[in-house]
Amino acid sequence: MAGDAKKLQPIIVKRVKKGGHAAHGGAWKIAYADFVTAMMAFFLLMWLLGSTTEGDKKGIADYFNSPMKVALAGGAGSGDASHVVKGGGEDLTRSQGQIKRGDVDAPKRTINLAALKAEQRRAEIARLNEIKNTIEQKIGASEKLRALSSQIRLDMTRDGLRIQIVDEQNRPMFASGSAVVQPYMRELLQAIGAILTEVPNLLTLEGHTDAQAFAGGERGYSNWELSADRANASRRELLAGGLAENRVLRVQGLAYSQPFDRQDPYSPTNRRISIIVMNRDAEERVFRTEPEPEPIADPTEAGAVASSPATP
Repeated sequence: MAGDAKKLQPIIVKRVKKGGHAAHGGAWKIAYADFVTAMMAFFLLMWLLGSTTEGDKKGIADYFNSPMKVALAGGAGSGDASHVVKGGGEDLTRSQGQIKRGDVDAPKRTINLAALKAEQRRAEIARLNEIKNTIEQKIGASEKLRALSSQIRLDMTRDGLRIQIVDEQNRPMFASGSAVVQPYMRELLQAIGAILTEVPNLLTLEGHTDAQAFAGGERGYSNWELSADRANASRRELLAGGLAENRVLRVQGLAYSQPFDRQDPYSPTNRRISIIVMNRDAEERVFRTEPEPEPIADPTEAGAVASSPATP
């Protein structure tokens, strides 16, 4: 019986369930982070070795081979190795402190900008002189215009090329007290207008009179109105020669405030029309709204003006 009871004893099986999320533990993350850190250090080391010169590598090697010897020698290694630490900056071979690249390059950029502006002015002066020569050639090639050459003045001014057409006692531009252009002067103004179509510069037209006052005095129709009307009449003749209307920036009458012959304010040469082919500086002075700063002497700009001939 005892043996039968022993045979009938139930068998108990214990099953141990393993955690279903064991694969998602945090141990692998630590290992991966160590691996990424090691790779970053490796690539950083390779970059430093690639950007270091042979002389610097030699100096570093000498330091680790015999640090005491290098320290006693003031940091210089054997051979062509040079100092590595004290200079700092981008050039590790220098023993003195270095300046930031931006601090050195900024003055260079300023100098280059000034040189570029001076070169542009020289080119502009040369172009204005070409216009001056072209006008002189056109006048010399035409028999009608050649007869008026004594009344034409061409010169270079601060504002650009100035073309002045002055009166003569026996050949006035306008009838006395009138703003109607004489026929022989119309051909001259239209020829000048055709030449000026070839340049992009803006123009200023000025009318001038002599000091002879009108009978009605300055309170009525005076030399101020007459000079402005004559400047406008000259503008219309330039447009008839092919000049675009938007090329004229200013039309002004100056009466007898700026005489050509300062010794004789009643001289016929004071009655004239001035056509100024404006340079870039003159245009900027017209359009500038802020106060103009104090000019600084620039030897390169002075040389630019001196290198271009001007006919007085």
